[in-house]
Amino acid sequence: MTGRGERWDIEDLEVFRRAYRLSLDLHRASLDFPKIEQFGGLADQLRRASKSVCSLMAEGAGRQQGSSREFARYLAMAVGSAEEVRLWCRYAVDLGYVEADVAREWQDECRHVIRMLQGLRSRVGD
Repeated sequence: MTGRGERWDIEDLEVFRRAYRLSLDLHRASLDFPKIEQFGGLADQLRRASKSVCSLMAEGAGRQQGSSREFARYLAMAVGSAEEVRLWCRYAVDLGYVEADVAREWQDECRHVIRMLQGLRSRVGD
């Protein structure tokens, strides 16, 4: 796993592993949200956004063979998805679906993932 011009194995990246674990935690927790939120609602949005962080990293790594700039672009989109997760966590608290301390832990982990993604993006180069 090195920078410009070389292939990144996404599953070797700590940021991917952390985002993946968070996505699994959010998925499991969202299964307890009300039925109305499961399809197209908050639970569905939370699951989609958290999985998007991981899938964007994976897709970007796959496309990175031809361009580090392309990988960096996908990492930037993954940051956007992680920010979306943070927002959905806030909704989950405000709607009474999760306790504030649980959502705060998720949001803190999102912030950490975001910082790691930004660091990786700067290493990959624009």
